[in-house]
Amino acid sequence: MLDAFVNRILEGDCIDVLKILPDETVDMVFADPPYFMQLENTLMRYEGTVFNGMKDSDWDKFNDFKHYDKFCIDWLKECKRVLKKNGSLWVIGSFQNIYRVGTILLDLGFWIMNDVIWEKSNPVPNFSGVRFTNAHETLLWVVKNKKAKPTFNYKTMKTYNGGKQMRSVWKIPLCVGSERLKNSEGQKLHNTQKPEELLRRVILSTTKKGDIVLDPFFGTGTTGFVAKTLGRQFIGIEKEQEYIEAAQQRLEKAVQVSLEWHEVAEEKVSRVPFSALFEEGLVFEGEYLYSKNKDHSAILNRDGKVTYGNEVLSIHIASAKALNKINNNGWTYWHVLRDGQLILIDALRKKYREEHK
Repeated sequence: MLDAFVNRILEGDCIDVLKILPDETVDMVFADPPYFMQLENTLMRYEGTVFNGMKDSDWDKFNDFKHYDKFCIDWLKECKRVLKKNGSLWVIGSFQNIYRVGTILLDLGFWIMNDVIWEKSNPVPNFSGVRFTNAHETLLWVVKNKKAKPTFNYKTMKTYNGGKQMRSVWKIPLCVGSERLKNSEGQKLHNTQKPEELLRRVILSTTKKGDIVLDPFFGTGTTGFVAKTLGRQFIGIEKEQEYIEAAQQRLEKAVQVSLEWHEVAEEKVSRVPFSALFEEGLVFEGEYLYSKNKDHSAILNRDGKVTYGNEVLSIHIASAKALNKINNNGWTYWHVLRDGQLILIDALRKKYREEHK
């Protein structure tokens, strides 16, 4: 029965649609509900122009707190019903709503695993100048009850974070550039589109490959898009036709990325240390590793680390520095030169694994 809903966008009001989903069938819920921001007046920039950050957001309008609380209770009850007993639910919000949502979660029996701060590296300024610039949002990671044993890919997130424990403060920029969807007039299609990196961390940390991720406020489809790239399935619920069409087009372009590093981190496939590649004669101490276009290079050390510039780093951190990123998978970035051809070191690792089954 669930197959009819998986990897589809279900059109309609989230509460109505949730009621047709079977009990305890989804592995994770990511919810980005209306924040009830209560914007009543036109928001002006310092130079006098109008800021349209929440223009035409009728979905964020409620009569009062009682009305908003009732709405949250209704959709959270349904999400709890469809969530598996060891599943995870994530809710994101800002100061306007997250404390009310947190209270409702506790009242409904959920157990809070973590609150995570999304620190925005490029926040929207406070144009009125009467309060601090709001530079973060809060995510609550909860489970159905205290006895639940949710998926938590600790080793994956440590690897993703360059070998260090992933902390509960994530510095990620607002969704900008080519990732930000625009309408025919060149304006933001959805005012609260979340960055893909945010969903990547949420999904990688608390789901397994093939798991079903439900988003009851699908919007332009960031959750579904990232789920597909990470080898997960999704169910999206959205009532705005304009968002549905944009999300569908986006989903058609989703390509699954290599997840071998993730599987290795969680010990689902055999590890191949660099020492094994040295012993097999597949790599050599002192040889150069190159990026795809040979615009970056590093010298391979006997311990599997590399000398990049004046630093000795892991292959992952060195590749992240080359890309000016927080983290990156070095196995799928660095190449060796063989007979005039660049060969990914990840291909050498796969060759070793095939020959030593």
